[in-house]
Amino acid sequence: MPQPPSAAGSRRGTTLLLACLGVFVAYLPVTSVSVSLTAIQSALSTTTSQLSWVSDAFVLPMAAFILTAGVFGDVHGRKKVYLAGLLLCAAGAATSLTAHSVGRLWTGQALSGLGAAALLPTTLTLISHAVPDHRERGKFIGFWAMCLLGALAVGGMLAGVILGHAEWRWIFLVPIPVTLLALGLSLRLLPESRAPRAGRLDWPGQITAALAITSLVHGVIQGGAGSFGDTQVVVALVVAGVSGVLFVLAERRSSHPMLDLALFRSPGFAVTTLVAMVTFLAMIGFFFVLSLYFGMVQHLDTLGTAWRLLLVTGAALIVSGIAGRMMHRVSPRLMITTGLLLVTAALLTLLGAEADTSFGSLGWRLVVLGLGMGLVTTPMTATAVASVPHPLAGMAAAGNNAFRQVGGALGPAVLGALLTGRAVSALPGRLSETGVDGTTAGRLTDAVRDGGLGAVGSVPLGARAGQVWGAVGESFLDGMRLCLTVSAGLTFLAAVLTFVLLRPPATGRVAMRAGSGTTAVPDPAEPLPAAQPR
Repeated sequence: MPQPPSAAGSRRGTTLLLACLGVFVAYLPVTSVSVSLTAIQSALSTTTSQLSWVSDAFVLPMAAFILTAGVFGDVHGRKKVYLAGLLLCAAGAATSLTAHSVGRLWTGQALSGLGAAALLPTTLTLISHAVPDHRERGKFIGFWAMCLLGALAVGGMLAGVILGHAEWRWIFLVPIPVTLLALGLSLRLLPESRAPRAGRLDWPGQITAALAITSLVHGVIQGGAGSFGDTQVVVALVVAGVSGVLFVLAERRSSHPMLDLALFRSPGFAVTTLVAMVTFLAMIGFFFVLSLYFGMVQHLDTLGTAWRLLLVTGAALIVSGIAGRMMHRVSPRLMITTGLLLVTAALLTLLGAEADTSFGSLGWRLVVLGLGMGLVTTPMTATAVASVPHPLAGMAAAGNNAFRQVGGALGPAVLGALLTGRAVSALPGRLSETGVDGTTAGRLTDAVRDGGLGAVGSVPLGARAGQVWGAVGESFLDGMRLCLTVSAGLTFLAAVLTFVLLRPPATGRVAMRAGSGTTAVPDPAEPLPAAQPR
């Protein structure tokens, strides 16, 4: 029996609320940890490589298991996966809250990452299920993206306030009550749903995907910390390549693939997924470097770092909501391209940042960066979901998120390696410029090579401490400028790919096979049509 419009609208509103709360919980640890990296490094005496794993321990399981979570929800029920994700996030936060070693912190971050892997595709699929009309769905995905960005904004600020009064571990207290609130509401209010023609879990695909992603990130991080010629690094990268090939073969042969490779026949899905991976590699990696810049070079406390990152996330939050409403009038291709060009321009202007650059001088550049991110996030996600037939929306959401998180996992690994390599090579010259050479310079260079720039504090400096820390700051800036150049190049490449490849076909429609029939879906290179009155 059909539900009355008021009941259907109430259920849709409840589902949207819980979807937004879920993605808020998933992303709350991201910036809270990012702005606390300097405090964590100081408290636990970690190297730059170990510090990279603090971020990647969260992102890596998210990237590796996000596709499985999407399929598991389609088969066994999305509410079950949503609840499991919340419980894992709470368990991860509790583990990190009690961490007194970097290994336990990695464990807590990994549990939170698994929870986020369950929540991200499930929350998007819940929206797709509640709002099957693609003409309306863009607005709701805009709300979802705003909550994602809101979590990034709130997480950093709360961490800054907490670290002004307590140890770094207490930043992990915040997600626990929010998660328990979402758990209580969802147990009572969230309806169960499954895919109408759900298959079975694709274990060969899951195993090969997880092995490929984990080996790739491990190889990049260890290669950056040591040498890419090391045996373990070469083995890890070879395993990643072989596992990637086996994953493609497994998906081509599977009757119920975890990621249907036919999705990539849709230009909207293929382009936005590639762009998402490249963009997140550049942006998440740069945020890792930027947080260290504020702490190690500008010597800001966590709250000062959080205020500056809030300029990025706050601007992105405001613009993402506007972008969701604009999708009926402006093509996603134009919005994504414009946003990526703004991000590229902002990164290039940051090349002029120095140790004493003022808040105001940095501020406008960070706002432009946030404006560009806001223009990209909503249309990129909405386009990926709207570019495939409705029965494949869950898989499309999980696939887009998976590739995005692969980029996010590689970001700190790649840019952290570039930062360390360039800073170490520049340090002897910078020390020489300040009059520090000989045995002292050799000890400092060896310490930085083995333990990162923070290891300078373990070397007795005496009266030359000011000169040494000045040289360390300058060598860090050399490394940061290399990271900025690489990040700007990646986002510019993403802008070019979007502009060139996200073009409307001659028919203005994209046909894809879904189930037993062929379905025409809207071409995402054109503005999405406005919803018609019912």
